[in-house]
Parts: sequence; C-alpha cells; structure tokens
Amino acid sequence: MAEAVAAAVSSGRHLVVQAGTGTGKSLAYLVPAVLSGKRTVVATATKALQDQLAGKDLPFLAAHLGTPFSFAVLKGRANYVCLQRIAEIDRAAGADQLALDGLADRAPADELRRLRAFASTSEGGDRADLDFEPSPSAWAAVSVAARECPGAARCPSGDRCFAERARQAAEEADVVVVNTHLYGLHLESGGVVLPEHDLVVVDEAHQLEDTISATFGIELGGARFSALARVVAAIIDDPKLVAELEASGTGLTAALAGHVGRRLRGALEPEIADALALARERLERVRAALGAIDDDRAGSDVAARKQRAAKLTGYVTAVVDAAVSVPVTSVAWVEGPEHAPVLRVAPVDVAEVLREVLWTARTAVLTSATLLPSLPTRLGLEAGRFTALDVGSPFDFEANALLYCAAHLPDPRTSAYEAAMHDDLEALITAAGGRTLALFTSWRSLDAALDALRARLPWPVLGQRDLPKPVLVERFSTDEHTSLFATMGFWQGVDVPGPSLSLVTIDRIPFPRPDEPLLQARRERARIDAFRTVDLPRAVTLLAQGAGRLIRSADDRGAVAVLDPRLATNARYRWDIIRALPPMRRTRDRAEAEAFLRALR
Repeated sequence: MAEAVAAAVSSGRHLVVQAGTGTGKSLAYLVPAVLSGKRTVVATATKALQDQLAGKDLPFLAAHLGTPFSFAVLKGRANYVCLQRIAEIDRAAGADQLALDGLADRAPADELRRLRAFASTSEGGDRADLDFEPSPSAWAAVSVAARECPGAARCPSGDRCFAERARQAAEEADVVVVNTHLYGLHLESGGVVLPEHDLVVVDEAHQLEDTISATFGIELGGARFSALARVVAAIIDDPKLVAELEASGTGLTAALAGHVGRRLRGALEPEIADALALARERLERVRAALGAIDDDRAGSDVAARKQRAAKLTGYVTAVVDAAVSVPVTSVAWVEGPEHAPVLRVAPVDVAEVLREVLWTARTAVLTSATLLPSLPTRLGLEAGRFTALDVGSPFDFEANALLYCAAHLPDPRTSAYEAAMHDDLEALITAAGGRTLALFTSWRSLDAALDALRARLPWPVLGQRDLPKPVLVERFSTDEHTSLFATMGFWQGVDVPGPSLSLVTIDRIPFPRPDEPLLQARRERARIDAFRTVDLPRAVTLLAQGAGRLIRSADDRGAVAVLDPRLATNARYRWDIIRALPPMRRTRDRAEAEAFLRALR
C-alpha cells in the first residue's frame, strides 16, 4: 500500500485502496506522503482515528522516520473557545449592557466559570481538552461558528484567537489532519477553509459520498431564526424586530411540521414558500438595521457583536434564498420531529461536484477497510484516471472467525421474526458468556431486544442510551461478560480488541428505507439499476463495517452472526454481501456457532 501511495503521489494518478483491519493503513499513507515533501491533508471520518493520527502515528513518525516534518490538527471554528465571547462575558458581569446573545444568562454559572478558567490557561482552547462535558448552552455562550465569526482582522480579540492560531499552525504544517466534514466545507467554499495542499488522503472513504451531499446542501429550520434573534438582540435594541425573527422561526416550524418525512417535488408548498418569503423580508430589515449602527462610536464589544450579527444574517439569508430556488439537480425534503422539523436540500449526484472541485485540483488517495467497486463511479472518478487496489489484511480470518447466518429464522418482514430472533440472540450470547456487541438497524429493534433479553441473561447488558459513547465502550471493554446493544452509531469506529468482544450480531441486512428522499431521487435516476447501484452498495458497506468490529488484532477470535435468513437464501444479492465480508468460515447451524463460541471462553 505504501508503494502504491508513493506511486500515486509521484504520478498524480488518484488511488483507491481497500485495506482491511490490521493493515496499518495510516502508516502506509503517512510515510510516503511525508517523504514526498508535498503538503498533505488527511481527512478522517471519526474522532477516534483523528486522535490516533495526532496522538500516536504522526508523533511516532516525527521521532523515527528520519525526515523532519511538522503536523497539525485543524477543527471547525466552533470547537474552540472564543476569547472575544469570554471578554464580553467578563465585562457584562460588571456592567449594565445587553446580554451576550442571551446565552450567558441561561448557561450554568459554574460551567461558565470553569470555561473562563480553561480559556485563561489552555494552550489551544480546544473543547476536546476540557476535563468536563459542558452543557450546550454553556458551550454556545463561549464559542462562535464559522457562519458568525467576522474573522481575526475585524475582531478585537483576533490577535489572540485560538481558532486562528490553529489555522496558522495548519498553514505552516506539512501534514494537516481534519475531519471529512470540514474537508467537504473546504471544497464547498471554493478552497478557503484549509491551506493549499498537493495531496489529500480520505480515510474511511466509504462515507465520502454522504459527507459531500451534506456539505454541498443546506439545512434550515426554526432554530436558525431563534439563534439569529439572540445574536441580533445583543446589538439591536429593537424588541419588535427581534420578535419578528422569532416569529419567522415559529412560522417556518409550523409550515414544515405537516410535511415531516416527505420529499418536496417541484415548487415549494405554498405555506412553506410564504413562510420563507416573510422571513426574507425580515432578514432584509435586520440587515438594514445593522448597517445603521455607527462602528466609530460603538464600544469594541458592540462592534464585535455587530460583525457577528451581520455575518450570521448574511448566512441565513443565503440559506433561505437557496431553499426557495432548489435546482433540478438537487432534492428537497423535510425531516426531524414535528416540533422541530428541518428543511434539507442536497445534490442528488455528487459525481459532477467532485469532478469540478477535487479530482482536477489535486491528487487524492481514498482508503477504507470496505470500498466497493462501484464507489469510484459514484464519486465521479473516471476510468483511466485512478488505480484501484485491495491489499487485504494480515489476519487469519478463516482460522479465527466464523460467520453464522440464521437461515432457519422467519423473514424479518413478518410478525414471527422478532421473538424468534430474540431466542437466537439469547442462545448465542449465552454461549459466548456475554462478550457481545449486538447491532440493530433501528431504535425500535434495539429497545425491543433490551426489553426481552435483559431479564433472560445472567450478565450485564448495556444499551446505547445508558451512557455517553466513550463511557459505554470503556465499560464494555473492561468487563469481559458485558454485552452492548447499539444502533448505527456503533457500526463503525468502535475498536475493542481482546476477549471482551467475541461475538458481533446484526439483526437485519441494513438496507436503506425506501422512503429516504435523497436515495429515492437517486433510485429514480438509476431506474432499472436502482437496487444494484443505490440500495445494495449501502447495505453491503454497512454490514461489512459492522462485521469489522470483531477481529481487531492478530489474537482476536470470535463469530459474526447475521440474524437475517435472506443472507442465506436470496440468490439475487447474497454473494455480493458475502464477498464484501472478511473470508471467515461459514455455517447455518446454530449449534456449531454455539460450540465455537463456548470454546473461546
């Protein structure tokens, strides 16, 4: 893999490389990238991988590679404490002036004190360095998103800004580590978010298509106007104007509520269009009111607040305009709970987008443990412009792992399935002595399994809602007999080597819902090939990622149980799925799977 990456860097030919668990793929792309002398951005999909690169792999190479290089981690602006916000809180505490966007008044006072102390002593101001988890209101009071920040040159605290300091470190670094979402925003912005670079490595690249859809789309709900109203209230003493912004949020929420779960085709529904038109008029009045404020006679805090309000007003206005005029190449829909619906717009096909902003701009290396042959086409990589490679894995899956498919279970779409699946799950967990990561395709299935099995199993069973994710994984890792029941958020990015994880179960083949608007639009475009080009690749990728939680080191042994009989019986796609999974021994016999698991205890 390292040789292939080196060849890609020197030739400028893109590389798509599947590298299974245990390959050491981060070192395989970092070593040739560093030795090439080209500035490199590594975009990762998970915080765990970002931490591994910054805390382990890059420091190791800096100490041992023999080639001097520098590296930096860059996150979105809202991940850093804003020193200007801190200064405004400090001054507001002793003076009668407008509340800090209405946020400091609602944030717990003890948390604000701790955050102020953190800001005064921290070197980087990164939220990840906190020794506690702040409430959303407390963090919002001391941070600023990119869509609000006026920039260092127009901020009184710009010369001390943590986010700007991180950006400056990234400008000077040879290797910059970011998350894939930030890289998507960089591409969407026309290349102004990140430093210029020659090479980008997208790790966990199977998620790139969804990330680009999100970052090149828009999201608009009533909460946008409530947030803007708070920011405006901190600079404009006009209760009526602020109330109108709040009313626009309420009106948009009411207009969207009746369309939750619906795709919006053609012209917007009249009530949604009317709510957006009224909001647009009110935004224009806010813009005019902000323009009338005299910066010369305003105090520095007021000037900074004006800049934030103006920036956010412009951003919300642009989102409203985009929501009103949805291009034919995008799809619009409403999602979320009825009390807080959100209008989403996203491009149906990201291939053309990436052709314009990425493939012709720099060399790219795409890697993951699971990359289907159809991915390059879906991402707009043209045949002849990239090299595809599968370097496999050093682990002996055939000797150490077993794939069990519960072929005897009823079809998952029937009423008899759930109780029978719970019986199989109980038998397998009992044979494993706990030690199980049970993955479910829906919250309803997860809750039903917890209700059914907690009383039937003699060992602890943790549910995804019980604790924060890092604490859950730690608890699961340290108690060998504990089982963890979780949904989609745990199908990827969970690394538990050793005997604490001997069994991964998957309730169903994770086919996407037929009514998901974005995928629905892609199916319409694919027509007769919709199942093979839209539904099957997503299901195969996710199932392979879930199964990949099992073998994380050369000493790991265990079983993957797919409790969906269609994997054994559906000739149309079963081999597509099996070929994407690690080469494990296979069985349909539950007794064989139980015996295998008991032998591991």
